[in-house]
Amino acid sequence: MPTPPTPTVELTPAQIAEFHERGFLAIPNISPPAEVELLRGIFDRLFAQKAGRAEGAQFDMVTHDDDDDAPQGLPAIINPVNFAPELRATVFRTNAAAIARQLLGPKVTAAFEHAILKPPRYGAATPWHQDEATRVDANFDYEQLSIWMPLQEATLQNGCMQYIAGTNRGEVLPHRSPKSDPKIHAIECAGKFDPADATPCPLPAGGATIHHGRTLHYAGPNATDQPRRAYILAFEVPPKPSARQRDFYWNRDKQTAGLDRKRQWRKRGGIVIEFVRKLRGGLWRQPGRVVFEARRAVRALLKRAG
Repeated sequence: MPTPPTPTVELTPAQIAEFHERGFLAIPNISPPAEVELLRGIFDRLFAQKAGRAEGAQFDMVTHDDDDDAPQGLPAIINPVNFAPELRATVFRTNAAAIARQLLGPKVTAAFEHAILKPPRYGAATPWHQDEATRVDANFDYEQLSIWMPLQEATLQNGCMQYIAGTNRGEVLPHRSPKSDPKIHAIECAGKFDPADATPCPLPAGGATIHHGRTLHYAGPNATDQPRRAYILAFEVPPKPSARQRDFYWNRDKQTAGLDRKRQWRKRGGIVIEFVRKLRGGLWRQPGRVVFEARRAVRALLKRAG
């Protein structure tokens, strides 16, 4: 395994305070131009191959996604590092981990990663949502953030990130499936908020936005002639069982083709592959995360038995 590079980015006290107050932060550089160019090539290859589709890791976020050959409006790949191991040793990953430690403390661990493509001219909008609202088990206390990096300039025309400041300090709002259709993978916020309060965050290629798991955010459609690619790394403090009860019912009712592909893949032995990937990613060095994964598994088994 290549040696990870040394971090090249450190947040100032003012930037740290801004993140905790507003729930998001934009920085102009987190990955050098040569690396961004390399990542573009990797992403284009993975999306062209629909890497991970058979195991439910690649899917379209805004359609039923039950036709392998149909055009996709918002294709995504969960944990692209599983299909391109060279992503493990990047300046982006090293800087993102260092920033996460500054913002969430020394116990922070990598949670997952996400590749998103908005195709030219018809790439769909990413609906308004809070990341914490996507969690399957609502009865844990989550402290998470995501670091979003565009692999080309991000503008209002091609779908830069937009945020509602201060929503990180509130609760998780109600969400739903778009069009009330549980066959669509994405979720959208159904609570009260005003999109007119949004702050757009255009960025150069290799810049980044950092947002808290409760910060409401959105990215518009891509109306340009070039694809808009984004690479997201998520981090969290290992979640612990919560004393309060919550119900993210909008996730419980999902019936997507991608989830069905994932279930079938796991039955064919994919669950073993998942475990090996977690070990390869360093799970054994993260005792807090091991405890969370075990607790979550026990809860899922008890729920099925009940």
